[in-house]
Amino acid sequence: MYCAIMALAKGRETTGKTGKLMARRYFGTDGIRGPANQHPMTSEMALKVGMAAGKILANGGSYRHRVVIGKDTRLSGYMIESALMSGFTSVGCDVFLLGPLPTPAVAMLTRSLRADIGVMISASHNPFEDNGIKLFDADGYKLSDEIEMRIEDLMDGDSAEIMSDANSIGRAQRVESARERYIEFAKRTLPRNLRLDGLRIVIDCANGAGYRVAPEALWELGAEVIKIGDEPNGRNINFECGSTAPGSLIEKVREVRADIGIALDGDADRVVIIDERGEIVDGDQLMAVIGESWHRRGRLAAGGIVATVMSNLGLERFFKEIGLSVARTPVGDRYVVEHMRKHGFNVGGEQSGHIVLSDFTTTGDGLVSALQVLAVVVSTGKPVSEVCQRFQPLPQLLENVRYQKGKPLETKSVKKAIDAGKKTLGDSGRVVIRPSGTEPVIRVMAEGDNEDLVSKVVGDIVEAVKEAAANPSS
Repeated sequence: MYCAIMALAKGRETTGKTGKLMARRYFGTDGIRGPANQHPMTSEMALKVGMAAGKILANGGSYRHRVVIGKDTRLSGYMIESALMSGFTSVGCDVFLLGPLPTPAVAMLTRSLRADIGVMISASHNPFEDNGIKLFDADGYKLSDEIEMRIEDLMDGDSAEIMSDANSIGRAQRVESARERYIEFAKRTLPRNLRLDGLRIVIDCANGAGYRVAPEALWELGAEVIKIGDEPNGRNINFECGSTAPGSLIEKVREVRADIGIALDGDADRVVIIDERGEIVDGDQLMAVIGESWHRRGRLAAGGIVATVMSNLGLERFFKEIGLSVARTPVGDRYVVEHMRKHGFNVGGEQSGHIVLSDFTTTGDGLVSALQVLAVVVSTGKPVSEVCQRFQPLPQLLENVRYQKGKPLETKSVKKAIDAGKKTLGDSGRVVIRPSGTEPVIRVMAEGDNEDLVSKVVGDIVEAVKEAAANPSS
């Protein structure tokens, strides 16, 4: 049995020069994020981020340093984009504005335009009231903890000391070809001469960053495309649509008798597939499809894939049966990518549909992942329901327990319940217990061959956590 207790505290910590853990002030597990116009997602903070990041990441050399900035469709994106642009130009960086574009497109164009920094303004699958700032280095990867700490330190310093003189202030311009460049990039990830003729595809763009590029790419590849969630108004991103709410997509697939439904999230770095019967295909099944396909073509690296502790045990068993492995990391795409880079994997991802294919991208890409699945559908001639049902998922149950204070996971009663759950499931299941990285919640998950035992194990641990949370001093 696999038992994991992920001690991920609210916010992130990193080790400073003294060897002591230092709390993060602004950056979380995926950049800076929060309600728009509230600390830290204010214009003032965005200005400081631009100045500090520009000074640190674009410092040195005699050439003009470049920054690319993309965003999703949130109303607050205009405000944050302008503030970031002002901050970067004030320290001498030239800024290239991409407009609404998926996160992976920003990472790709950072490399393509030989920029020093890439910035994506988005809160991903969160509601429109939230927003965030993600930073990429010159290679299109998210920044290390060390660099983020240096940016935070400079943000809290005297901004007047890092401003450029009048002759060195940067310029800003819009990249009119950004959308077309990303579409061509996405299409080139498919095998040569592969087309989607004859496929009826419903695409749900979540009223987000992929609302133009995703349907256009599918149409250019020859598919019949039916669009929903493609009319953003600044406030409807992820609202009852997209990968986190695929109900409308399921209905549309059934209504028009489509071959497949594709649901992106707000910044289009995640994807969920709906088969021709209206059934949901999650990220675990998609990783199985892509991983197996790449293995057969001799393309899969490192003898397996990378997933998180939350991926279904059925995925692990599936790959074991065909002689491949599944390496597991803590929840979060940054941990998946770090493991992939360190150990040479080229396929990894999360159950949520955030899939990283490092032969093409440095971060999750919903459109590219969907295209890889479509390539298998076209090459086999089989329906999506058959292609995407690679394994039978084990019964899996997840419950969240909210607490106010204390450390429930450190109590003897909770540890005893976890040990008992481990013994109950034996080798036929596993338990994963972890604190949320964004809210005071303990996530209790168990899975196994016996659904009744899984339910009992989760119930017993949840009760123990609730009791410990209610009596934090005991």
